Amino acid sequence: MWMVPEQNQTWVSEFMLLGFSSDPTTNSILFIVFLFIYLSSVMGNGLIILLISMDTYLHTPMYFFLCILALLNMGYVTTTMPQMLVHLLAHSKTISFACCWLQMYAFSALGITEGIFFVVMAYDRYVAICHPLHYTVILNWRLCIYLAAGSCVCGFLSAFLHTFFIMSLPYCGPNKVNHYFCEGPTVRSLACMDTHNIEMVSQILNVFMDLIPISLIVASYVHIAKAILKIKSTKARCKTFSTCASHLTVVSFFYGPSSYIYMRPSSSYSPELDKQVSLFYNAFTALLNPVVYSLRNKDIKRAFLKVIGHSKVDC
Repeated sequence: MWMVPEQNQTWVSEFMLLGFSSDPTTNSILFIVFLFIYLSSVMGNGLIILLISMDTYLHTPMYFFLCILALLNMGYVTTTMPQMLVHLLAHSKTISFACCWLQMYAFSALGITEGIFFVVMAYDRYVAICHPLHYTVILNWRLCIYLAAGSCVCGFLSAFLHTFFIMSLPYCGPNKVNHYFCEGPTVRSLACMDTHNIEMVSQILNVFMDLIPISLIVASYVHIAKAILKIKSTKARCKTFSTCASHLTVVSFFYGPSSYIYMRPSSSYSPELDKQVSLFYNAFTALLNPVVYSLRNKDIKRAFLKVIGHSKVDC
């Protein structure tokens, strides 16, 4: 624990989340909007999990990874949105120190795991397109389970170290968090000590944790692009590329905003802008995932039509 003088210090036992607005009318409108986003995200991702579980044709590594991604998205958005919805209507907007710690940990763990999992999905596309004849041999079920479990272990361990580092700082004064949930950089700014060196270390770690997955994803798609360009048939080339377009779209929406928040200098901190940007990799990515994969994926649409009773499916 970081040491600070104990004289005249009142240790923080709870934080106040300021959210987006203090105006009741504005909050009521935001409540309706965010409730729709949250319910759509949970239902959409839940539907993908249900369809993949029910349709044996979708029991392949690609859809196994998509199912886990949908599960991560459901957990990811649930760590922040329900509490935000309550605070939009409630008079009290406080959160205990322990709950703030737990929320920060869960959000970071699921976020880091999802980021790593995008690399796993990029590797899946690489093997499927560059080594199609050996796809089932390379990506056997044992390896798939190892990749999924390894992503979770890395994500949850990394998040624990990151969260413990921040919440071990002394908080003995201001307790107003200018955000709608307990996010690391915002909470850290309330510590009653000079955090300049800590911010530098944290930023280096964040850059490291973002650049490695992004680099691996880019490397995978460089090889994929080369393989696609070798395909002579234009129709087959477009079909092959379409299987990657959904993944690239979701990855861009996730890593673009999150890189802005966690990789930029602390001097450019802007609370109001940060709250808006964080919605993209928190709420909108979870909402976008089922939309993109269902609209661009014939197998998902075929499975959905089968579930609702269409015996003959023409996608």
